[in-house]
Amino acid sequence: MSAAMLIMVIPSRCSRLIQAAALVASLFFMPAAQALEADAAQALRQKYTELKPRLSNNQYGKPLYLESTESSGQIKGDAYALIDYPLDKVEASLRTPEQWCEVMILHLNTKYCRAGQVNGGPGLTVFIGKKADQPLDEAYRVEFGYQAEMAPEYMDVRMAAKKGPLGTSDYRIMVEATSVDNRRTLLHLTYSYAYGMAGKIAMQGYLATIGANKVGFTVTGRQDGEPSYIGGMRGVVERNTMRYYLAIDSYLKEMDAPRGEQLERRLQNWFNATERYARQLHEVDKDDYLTMKRAEYKRQQEPR
Repeated sequence: MSAAMLIMVIPSRCSRLIQAAALVASLFFMPAAQALEADAAQALRQKYTELKPRLSNNQYGKPLYLESTESSGQIKGDAYALIDYPLDKVEASLRTPEQWCEVMILHLNTKYCRAGQVNGGPGLTVFIGKKADQPLDEAYRVEFGYQAEMAPEYMDVRMAAKKGPLGTSDYRIMVEATSVDNRRTLLHLTYSYAYGMAGKIAMQGYLATIGANKVGFTVTGRQDGEPSYIGGMRGVVERNTMRYYLAIDSYLKEMDAPRGEQLERRLQNWFNATERYARQLHEVDKDDYLTMKRAEYKRQQEPR
């Protein structure tokens, strides 16, 4: 066999081998991946069954349940909500990092969000700061890696950063969803982070000063006929979990609005929603929030 013929045969054989390997891999891994997605969807539906009484009767006035946990060096908030949108519409609206930046900017503490490359993959660059106008060089830059899996019955979006603001680490925002029926979706949001000694000291300083009277949503008892709410670090994580959930809900509500009206409607929705839980979430006046967010959104659209 000539050298020329050998050069032609080897790629041909390699190509067939590669194709065969790809076929075997697809036969092996695709059912496994589908099984994992089906298991995750089933687990979330089981959670829905467990939470039905709490979703139908709660302090929020809507099918929503919020909980928090604190362990050694780790704090986490979880929100479960039954929303009146079919899963395919939710998936189409929360599929890309660019769409998530439209969600994130609604949060009071998000000063800027831009989709792009983070550590060689898709991600979001987010600046987190004060509840007032603030230059970006005074805010905390957080680099989120981004992963999203969409299936006919299950959605899984994960944003993770090694470092967060104020000495926090392992900063995560995760959203999963599954269909309950052909028009409703159960959405599960997790917001969590780890903290070391520096983060703990910073948080203790906050809780001893401007955060001293702030509370979360978990009812710990009653006093003079009124509910008493969780405080401390669990209160902090519950407030932010709720703010992120309300940002998602406010974003989804305007999916079908004219493009030029969506931002303003979402800003109005987010602020009005937070004011329904003013004991926990009120921080600024509406005009101040709207003015600040319009400017931040404009800055977010400018080239950097």
